[in-house]
Amino acid sequence: MNDIWTEKYRPKTLEEVVGQKHVTERLEAYVRSRSMPHLLFTGPAGTGKTTCSLALAKGMFGDEWKGNFIELNASDERGIEVVRGKIKEYARTAPLGGAEFKIMFMDEADALTNDAQAALRRTMEKYSSICRFILSCNYSSKIIDPIQSRCAVFKFRPLDDRDLRDYLGMIVEKENVDIDEDALDGLVMIARGDMRRAVNSLQVAASLGKKVDIDLVYQTAGMVNPDTMKTMMETALSGNFLKARDMLDEAIVTYGLSGQDVIKQIHSSIFGLGISDRDKVKLIEKTGEIEFRIVEGSNDRIQLESLLAHMALIGGAR
Repeated sequence: MNDIWTEKYRPKTLEEVVGQKHVTERLEAYVRSRSMPHLLFTGPAGTGKTTCSLALAKGMFGDEWKGNFIELNASDERGIEVVRGKIKEYARTAPLGGAEFKIMFMDEADALTNDAQAALRRTMEKYSSICRFILSCNYSSKIIDPIQSRCAVFKFRPLDDRDLRDYLGMIVEKENVDIDEDALDGLVMIARGDMRRAVNSLQVAASLGKKVDIDLVYQTAGMVNPDTMKTMMETALSGNFLKARDMLDEAIVTYGLSGQDVIKQIHSSIFGLGISDRDKVKLIEKTGEIEFRIVEGSNDRIQLESLLAHMALIGGAR
């Protein structure tokens, strides 16, 4: 259990990457042609952007891939001096092993300052014959247009539930993890399309050395069981504010949740309540207001109790 499962089970080839077939098919065409343009990978975290970059380099260069591939995290080195120094120095050196070009992978490229991106644009243009860039970001709107126009854009989508469950099932089988079926469903729900989060949550739960059930999954993930959250909200809507408040206190103490954690789960649970659409609209509006107050520094407990009181008022008005 000492292995970091996200690395241990990271796909080694483009064919092994799950849930992004619309991306991997185009990348495989680059591997077959032994050529590629600059690339821009955009999409949520944990959807395979770094994995596809590594698999592309391995497919393109074979055993020489480590000498012709470098990875930088732009959130750590985001200023213009890094672009003019380290990045430019790497881009101008010749590739190894007879390769026609090298690959520089820049993760979290949307963290680069505008000045750094402007300098990077010129570097990409000047050394494109011997160095190709792969830029990875969560928000393509933060990448300046001149860079976007120089790249082939690949949009990664959140992984669907079936792909997540199948991949987790493979890990469970290989690691001999004793886990309930509903716990796997809970991991999929927690991940919300993020494979890295799903695998990390599974490893944390399995590392305790006991059978993994749904309660253990939510506890290790720092979340309240959605059924418990729904019961608390239904209790408030029934008019029993004090009991709902006690349930809120228990959840916060047991799981060590912050106000923002609780408000996110409340928001997700509203749509499953057996109330009218009009009442759901009122709750969503109030939830947004409470979330804003918490972010701005208001007391978490007071704001959450205010939301429960609002639910009790809505329930009494029905």
